[in-house]
Amino acid sequence: MAFRTKRTLLKRKFVTNLALVLLLNLLIKPFWILGIDRSVQNAVGAEQYGLYFALFNFSLILNILLDLGITSFNNRNISQNSKLLNKHFSNIIAIRLMLGVAYFIISIGIAWLRNYQLDDLKLLAFLVFNQFLLSFILYLRSNIAGLHLFKTDSIISVLDRVLMIAICGVLLWGNVTQTPFKIKWFVFAQTAAYSITAAIAFILVLLNSGRIKLRFDKGFIIAIIKKSYPFAILTLLMASYNRFDAVLLIEILPERIGAEQAGIYAQAFRLLDAASMFSLLFAGLLLPMFSKMIKQKEPIGQLTQLSFILVVVPAVIVATSCVFYRHEIMQLLYHQHIESSSTIFAILMIGFISISTTYIFGTLLTANGSLKHLNIMAVFGVAVNIILNFILIPKLQATGSAIASLTTQTFTALVQVIIAIKIFKFRINYKLLILLLIFAAGVILFGLMSKNLPYNWMINATFMLIMSFVLAFGIGLIKIKDLYSIIKYDK
Repeated sequence: MAFRTKRTLLKRKFVTNLALVLLLNLLIKPFWILGIDRSVQNAVGAEQYGLYFALFNFSLILNILLDLGITSFNNRNISQNSKLLNKHFSNIIAIRLMLGVAYFIISIGIAWLRNYQLDDLKLLAFLVFNQFLLSFILYLRSNIAGLHLFKTDSIISVLDRVLMIAICGVLLWGNVTQTPFKIKWFVFAQTAAYSITAAIAFILVLLNSGRIKLRFDKGFIIAIIKKSYPFAILTLLMASYNRFDAVLLIEILPERIGAEQAGIYAQAFRLLDAASMFSLLFAGLLLPMFSKMIKQKEPIGQLTQLSFILVVVPAVIVATSCVFYRHEIMQLLYHQHIESSSTIFAILMIGFISISTTYIFGTLLTANGSLKHLNIMAVFGVAVNIILNFILIPKLQATGSAIASLTTQTFTALVQVIIAIKIFKFRINYKLLILLLIFAAGVILFGLMSKNLPYNWMINATFMLIMSFVLAFGIGLIKIKDLYSIIKYDK
């Protein structure tokens, strides 16, 4: 009875903290993506934004040099033993400063060898610094989450976006400048927001760790790197097949065409990135929970199934809705390249279902320390992605990159599910699979019905969304009784 009570408490904690995270992010991040980021691209144009997008992804791929897997390792480790915070924090801060210098030199060095223009190098330098700040924030948040201070972590997770909305909002609509909006202002706004957020997060961690002193303990540094390098390899590989598309568009296609195609791809990718943030929130909450449960040898089947259902049901609804209303959504958000970006958008959003699945099962395998399996999977994912991009980009341009992305995401998601089933000896829930198939078919049917309704497309899409969620509850995929019993449970 006590064991069941403990499991109920964990499930309750997951659902209640997830609700807070979703609420904060639903309030902030859609406005950031659809209001600020979209407005910036409309203001500067597809070509200029496409160049920024490619440089941003370039800095993002190499930012593994900032971390070497330390954040994922730290989150898992602090979740299992919070007493290690003070010792780890003092040493890891020193490591990260050294890694930051190395990351900056290598990133700018590679770009210089690739004959990037001087203006591009200047913009990249700020993007590299921003990645350093963002990586530092994520490390600080891993300590906060590792201590199970989920509410605090939820607030920090949106603070940088709140600050950027304020700064960019003034620059875009405040009539404070005499010249048109420039992409470098967007980058500078990120620098300011990340700096403030990093300072606040640092103070919060300091309050929990006590006084720190930078330490260059050679033995500790070597030990940490040995333990964290599998996380680093995994992060690098997954970043490669998730973010390499825009970089390859610039590399494979002629200069101006490549920049424009990267901008068109960015238009479609933006909403996928926004949707993926919510799945990422699940992973952020689940990693410390899975880690603690696995260490204490508690069964994780119920939490895995609950989290999978809560993430995949909205993913199917959102992805299908975006496929049916791809043209209307792109036309609402952008001024140019509507047809081409609509097609890319539909392809990418189908992959959102696979991405959401990865966030659940990939997090479970990471918490278990199954890095060898994940790295082998990721190597094949990178190979599939690069090969398909080189085949498809010359023929289909940005659409080819979208197809490569969808194929890669589907392949890697299926592999992770299979690995998790084998390692944890999960029994395949055939009833759940049948319900998911019925649900997916029902969502498609509602989509077809909604397209034939004689109303504005927003009303039709809303009908589709409402009916799809009603179906999910109606066939028992999501059970109100179970959620209510978890939330109302009194500790």
